[in-house]
Amino acid sequence: MEHNLSKGAAASGPVALVFKGYVATVTLHADRAEIERRLIGKVSGARGCVIYLADVVKVRAKPPTRLVNGFVQLATVQDRGQLRIATAEAQKAVANNSRTVIFTWNQRETYTAYLRAVTTALQAQGRDVFG
Repeated sequence: MEHNLSKGAAASGPVALVFKGYVATVTLHADRAEIERRLIGKVSGARGCVIYLADVVKVRAKPPTRLVNGFVQLATVQDRGQLRIATAEAQKAVANNSRTVIFTWNQRETYTAYLRAVTTALQAQGRDVFG
């Protein structure tokens, strides 16, 4: 499934793409991602937020498996300390991060589509923030 995030995508303006994760919905625009969380998703401390793609310093992703949920995190400078730590506490911090969207095994196609759309949007801006 190809997504066109260019400014001239339609006469009415750019097309926003919507992806439903586990207790969160992401609306991806050409310049930003808007994450909305259901009430139960806010219990962990994560809140809804707007992330401008120009502020993304790294995209962290882990595909969901049958045993473990996956995620896509659009990390900003606020996450720099967490990007260096590779411990269980860091994994918990990723899950509780407002810029992270969790995906279950049944949402693996949505995970792939969201990661592809974010990749396309960032590469359209000439950015390489994957790793």
